[in-house]
Amino acid sequence: MGSVRKASAWLGLVEDNDDRYYDDEYTEGAAESGEAWVTDPRVRVASEAAEQQDRRIATVTPDGFGDARGIGELFREGVPVIVNLTSMDAGDAKRVVDFAAGLTFGLRGSIERVATRVFLLTPVDTQIVNGEPAGRRTGGFFNQS
Repeated sequence: MGSVRKASAWLGLVEDNDDRYYDDEYTEGAAESGEAWVTDPRVRVASEAAEQQDRRIATVTPDGFGDARGIGELFREGVPVIVNLTSMDAGDAKRVVDFAAGLTFGLRGSIERVATRVFLLTPVDTQIVNGEPAGRRTGGFFNQS
């Protein structure tokens, strides 16, 4: 199977008649050479350094209201949490938002809607920067009014 056909099948544009996984060719070569899929040690070191310096942000996509406890535990540790509620039904999503609002109020943090059904919970010692350049001019090339 050609590489274009493989890519098209992976994207779901054409029917995939090949029963094996495309990653098999990589894992077979690794097994023969004694190598395995190993996480790069630099990733582990960066992860440990981020945890030590409190430079972590959690992303949570809950399946139901039962996952709210995990959101609360992360937030109590001082970790900013991005909560993606797009896969939840409206009733449970409202309950999670109510829980998150109470959580942020009780711990003096803040909650902000980032996108439709996506919220950012930030602890009290975290500043949210809006992303606008500090010295942005109001006129200029793109102001055609």
